[in-house]
Amino acid sequence: MHRNTDSNLLASSVSVVMVTYNTGAVLFEAIDCVLSQDLLNELVIIDNGNPHSVLSELKLRSEEDKRVKIYSGHGNIGFAAGCNLGAEMISGSYLMLLNPDCLIPEGALRKFLEEAKSFPRPWMMGCRLIGRDGTEQSGARREALTPWTAIVEVLCLHRIVFIQQKYRRFNLNSMPNPTQTTKIPVTSGACMIMPVDDYRAIGGMDEQYFMHVEDIDFCHRFRKAGGEIYYASDISVIHILSSSDTSPFFIEWQKTIGFIRYFRKNYSDDYPKLFLFLFNLGIIIRFCLKIVKHSIFFILRVLKNKLFHSRRSFPFGK
Repeated sequence: MHRNTDSNLLASSVSVVMVTYNTGAVLFEAIDCVLSQDLLNELVIIDNGNPHSVLSELKLRSEEDKRVKIYSGHGNIGFAAGCNLGAEMISGSYLMLLNPDCLIPEGALRKFLEEAKSFPRPWMMGCRLIGRDGTEQSGARREALTPWTAIVEVLCLHRIVFIQQKYRRFNLNSMPNPTQTTKIPVTSGACMIMPVDDYRAIGGMDEQYFMHVEDIDFCHRFRKAGGEIYYASDISVIHILSSSDTSPFFIEWQKTIGFIRYFRKNYSDDYPKLFLFLFNLGIIIRFCLKIVKHSIFFILRVLKNKLFHSRRSFPFGK
């Protein structure tokens, strides 16, 4: 990939790709936020699986606004494949990958491109992800994911002073928010923007990832290809977590196999096979612990609901 400066970004337009699976009501709120952007060329919605009523509403939106384009009928092909499918369809100069539970503020697309005017190609940019309460979430600004940064993060070794001085944790959301746009190793696939040619040049997302970790892998490959990743600290996008009706057990398993694939793919030549075997074993143990945790919370929630209904059925007194 070559480097050059794009001098006329604001004369171009942005195509937003949104991959959705049983997202829920927030989907239409997210769509409205995108359609309010003045530099929007089109909103491509990849329907990986939504109820018939939601799909009908999406088709109605596309009839009312020609910028909305719906692709459905392919089944749940996963996030990475959905992003790639959308990127093949777009006609804008710039591609934004946006989760269907992300609410971008008014004028965000223009602000992104204004920030990028001086960036050499290839570039990619993410932004601050927050909850509705304004709290910054993890994911939008991260260090490079290596076996060591993973160990520091999982075991909370960043809390040890001598380790903290030498190594930062993987997730940087606990650090003060930068006062200006800054370079970072990894940003989140929930909201990232780049020239579409830069996305296509490295083959898009690795479709061997179904969901989770594909964005970390993409950032890793993007930087290896000579690209730079930026974090726009003054653009905040509201990210509604866990909006999709998907089993937490399935999500944790996809994270597990995603991490195993990522480390095997990118670090097999840098670490001894025994180390990576033990490391991957640790990832599977982490999955088992997560499942136990989710199971306990599920059982407690069921017992709480049963107790609540039993009290309503047999009230004390008259």
